[in-house]
Amino acid sequence: MGVSGAGKSTIGQLLAKKMNWIFVEGDDFHSSANKHKMTAGASLDDADRKNWLYKLVSVCTTSTKPMVISCSALKKSYREILSSHKNRTIFIHLSGAKEVLESRLHKRKNHFFNPILLVDQLNTLEPLSTDECGFKINFNRGTNLVVAEIISRLNDWKI
Repeated sequence: MGVSGAGKSTIGQLLAKKMNWIFVEGDDFHSSANKHKMTAGASLDDADRKNWLYKLVSVCTTSTKPMVISCSALKKSYREILSSHKNRTIFIHLSGAKEVLESRLHKRKNHFFNPILLVDQLNTLEPLSTDECGFKINFNRGTNLVVAEIISRLNDWKI
C-alpha cells in the first residue's frame, strides 16, 4: 500500500517472484472512468473507489494461493474492505520522501496517474493503525533491500 510512485508494482512483482506467490496489479481493476478522471488530474472519491475495492476483494476471495496485490489502500476504511474475505491480509505500507515520489512520477511513462494528484494522495493517506495487520517499510533504499526487509518482516508474521 502507499501513494503513487512508492514502488508498489515494482516491489510487489519482485516480492511475489521471490516468494513464488501470485502478483496482481491493482491498477488493472480500475474502471476506464476512474483512469480518465486521474489522467485529467481529478482525484477519486470514496464512491469512485468502491467498485474497484470490491473487485480486488473478489480476487482475494477466490485465490487458493498467497498473492501480492499492488494497491494504494490509502484509508483505513479501504483496508477494512480489502480485508473482508476469508484469507489473511497483511498490509505493507511503502513510505518515503516526497521528493523521491515526485521524481519517480515525472519519469514514469504511459501511466494514467497524473503527478499533480500526489499531494492529494499524501493528504488522504491514513497510516496503518496499531489494530491493523501490517507494517511500514521505507522505499528509499534499493529494491532488493526493500524486498529482503519485507520478507524478513513477513517471517515475523509466520508467513
